[in-house]
Amino acid sequence: MLRLKILASAVPLLVAAVFARGDILPGARPCIAIGEGSVQLATLPWQAQSRVSFTKDPALATVRVQLTDNAAAADFAVLDDADGTEADGCAVNAATRLVAISATSSASDPVIYLSPDGPADYRIFVASKRFSARDAAALIVGANGAPRRLAAATL
Repeated sequence: MLRLKILASAVPLLVAAVFARGDILPGARPCIAIGEGSVQLATLPWQAQSRVSFTKDPALATVRVQLTDNAAAADFAVLDDADGTEADGCAVNAATRLVAISATSSASDPVIYLSPDGPADYRIFVASKRFSARDAAALIVGANGAPRRLAAATL
């Protein structure tokens, strides 16, 4: 009977730990290493320090990301999974910034228009089994933020 009570009291703690951390077993989540830190997609929305959203209407976008089929022409290229043995350059540490992809847009968050056509603020090339083009766009915009637009000069 005592074992059942211990098990019954441990289950809520295990469930709380799973929700607080985001997952039981750490899986490879899309991330990019930047300097001493990294930018990684969050598994749960409340974990993220920043959010991005996507739109199909270029007029609503604050950031335009162009998909290119040439890695040399890209500002950001994802070429992973070649042999599956590369070292983990995205270890989670205090400098890790988490980015969430939101279903709805906010006035303060970047809204990304992802298209194979230009003009664009960023050009990306993605050849990956783990990264989607949306993941790569979210990470590069989450890492750099929306480009600053110059206001029209008034005289």
